[in-house]
Amino acid sequence: MGASGGTIGIIVLYVVIIAAFYFIAIRPNRKKEKEHQALMSAVEVGDSILTTSGFYGVVIDIPSDDVIIVEFGSNKNCRIPMQKNAIVEVEKESQD
Repeated sequence: MGASGGTIGIIVLYVVIIAAFYFIAIRPNRKKEKEHQALMSAVEVGDSILTTSGFYGVVIDIPSDDVIIVEFGSNKNCRIPMQKNAIVEVEKESQD
């Protein structure tokens, strides 16, 4: 009877460790991933963005679901295609 009680205790300990790992590591990561997906799907032409590299730019075209064309700088000649995954922040175009 003592051996089966120890086995149940070990199983309960493993379940508690796995549950703690889920709530500490996996769940917050999934939440951040969902927020980032929502951010990327809300990007529109004219929005100001911040990239993972720290560059600020304006979206001028969205040719596909995963690529956008961003204009950097004030000379209006620096247009670079980039992946939507590289967006960190989006500031919507002001509605004047």
